Amino acid sequence: MNLNLFNNLKSLSIIVSVCAVLLACQKPEPEIVVETQTTPKPENVQPDLTLICENLKQEMLAMTPQRTTLAIEQVNQDIRLCLPLMEWAEQKQLIDLSNQMYKQFLTIERTPLEQLAFENYALDKSEYPTIQQSHFEQLNIRDQYLIRHQGQAYIELVDQGPQNIYYRRHPQYLAKVFAPYLPEAEKVFIEHLALQNSHPLLQNQKLNISPNEIVQRAIFWESYIKNYPKSSYLKDAQYLEQSYRALLFKGTENSPTSVQYIDQNDISTSVWLEIEALAQQQNSILAKQANQFIQYVNMTPEQRLEKIKLPAAQLQKVKNDPHQLAVAQLNQLLNLKNIHLTAKNRDCFSDSICISPQS
Repeated sequence: MNLNLFNNLKSLSIIVSVCAVLLACQKPEPEIVVETQTTPKPENVQPDLTLICENLKQEMLAMTPQRTTLAIEQVNQDIRLCLPLMEWAEQKQLIDLSNQMYKQFLTIERTPLEQLAFENYALDKSEYPTIQQSHFEQLNIRDQYLIRHQGQAYIELVDQGPQNIYYRRHPQYLAKVFAPYLPEAEKVFIEHLALQNSHPLLQNQKLNISPNEIVQRAIFWESYIKNYPKSSYLKDAQYLEQSYRALLFKGTENSPTSVQYIDQNDISTSVWLEIEALAQQQNSILAKQANQFIQYVNMTPEQRLEKIKLPAAQLQKVKNDPHQLAVAQLNQLLNLKNIHLTAKNRDCFSDSICISPQS
């Protein structure tokens, strides 16, 4: 046999032997078994409504500024489950608790520097993106969280001008979470006030709505009072109706309807056109007052003093101030109230119900 062929066969034999040894030592790969059996799905577990509703009020009271929007959304979901099982008195109690829950949730204690950063952030948020980021980094950590989660759990940041920037629960909260399950009168009140207050009434201390919108709101609340005389919110509806009447005929301190009501030219043009149109309507207290307003504007100062008798003490106080005298006489003629839109003891212009400090 050729020597080279013999050596090659010998080498091949050695290689085959080594491979056989290695294969004998190697562990077999585990066999992959395809699961053909369908895993049974767990049955749908129905929530224990009794337990949820028993614990609901405690959950609402336990809401703190350290909790997340996810936590408050879960509570709101439980509220939706429980409301249909409750009478109005208990539903009203839940509304009050929800006011307290959001008040606690949105409470932030800031240092003076954090407060300044918060105000600067809100004022500069659209104009200076680079400065905006620097303000954001200086914010209280809770402010950073709430700003990132605006829109969740009905939370929004409202900017009504310098020194009037704050978080609020959006008015649509009660309209969406509570109103569908409430008695009709309360449902209608909340849903309409939520629409009216979705945007701030004032901006930089001036009216932020048109004269036409003021008229429509005054007419709505006059109609609501007639249609729902037993409403739990009747007094609030009366206050709102009085407020919008006063806004139409007098305006605000920074947005007055007129200075002295001397004649048509002394009245805001847009307001005058609305009042003229309103005076043509029938079967409305507001329309009757619009007619009286037009008559008042056409009176001379002497006729006003003769026909509109002010108490002596009040007349003495305002007789040397033409604007104050004209307003006092108009109040007397039209039975208008002096309305403070930013009064802290009763706020009917931020939410879908009127809120007091105790709420």
